[in-house]
Amino acid sequence: MKAAIVRTAEHPPVFGEYPDPVEVQGEVIVRVAASALSHLTRSRAAGRHYSSAADLNSVPGVDGVGRLPDGRRVYFIFPSAPFGAMGQLSRVKENQCLSVPDDVDDVTMAAIAIPAMSSWAALTKRAKILPGETVLINGATGASGKLAVQIAKWLGAGKVIATGRNESELASLTKFGADVLISLQQSEQDFVSSLRGETNDVKVVLDYLWGRSAEQIVATLAGRKNEGFGERTRFVQIGSLSGPDISLPSAVFRSSSLEILGSGQGSLSNHDMVKAIAAAALAIVPAHLHIETDAVPLEDVEATWTQTDPHRRRVYVLRS
Repeated sequence: MKAAIVRTAEHPPVFGEYPDPVEVQGEVIVRVAASALSHLTRSRAAGRHYSSAADLNSVPGVDGVGRLPDGRRVYFIFPSAPFGAMGQLSRVKENQCLSVPDDVDDVTMAAIAIPAMSSWAALTKRAKILPGETVLINGATGASGKLAVQIAKWLGAGKVIATGRNESELASLTKFGADVLISLQQSEQDFVSSLRGETNDVKVVLDYLWGRSAEQIVATLAGRKNEGFGERTRFVQIGSLSGPDISLPSAVFRSSSLEILGSGQGSLSNHDMVKAIAAAALAIVPAHLHIETDAVPLEDVEATWTQTDPHRRRVYVLRS
């Protein structure tokens, strides 16, 4: 079969011939139509993600859309190594496949699945959002964060506060449901002042950035004077685009009802993630979920692998 192939961790995958997967008990062969290039896929191919084994001479791609031998069109996630999703054929456990709604095309489903899962699972499984709660999304101008704004509103958030560094992308979030915009381009003093003025009623935080902005949000939430005893505020950590570490005073937990949770592989089971993606897929059309997407032939994988745009998703399209 034709596939993208990881030869070295330092070089982009190359397009070439790769052995076909052989069916084994409990797993199915998928004829792949589309697979998105996610941060997770790129990190695992380079051996930099905590879940990666840096397997060389393997096919990258953690998820995709394709058809089973019986013709059913499915989304699948975490195919069995070394057969990733960026090949004409892949092999995956049957319980890690789900049917794609008829009104959602292959490219849209491939593009939206993982970023939608990141906020859907964080809100429903980790934070257990309640109707009417205020949600703060730190890092809402990227593709995943922008989708998180839409999903938070669909799941019943009463108010959505969005932070971001890109001013034009931040301004655009109002049309996706953001009620309050806080720029990360302003001085730290002004950022903290903005937080204090807008976060008194925040009950859920989705953090895609970590780093300094997360430190300031945690300190501001923990220092609120009107915080009621027993009224949990759930800070859900999803990504670390601003850095892997923060300074976290112990008094934050002793003096407030702030809880910090993680949402990702390990804190969520594969079943949790598949369930979140299935629910998000059913919401794509009625909730008008939107993500900017570029569809690219898989043959161009080597030339386009390192080209990144945090506001768009690249989906590699495979020929039969």
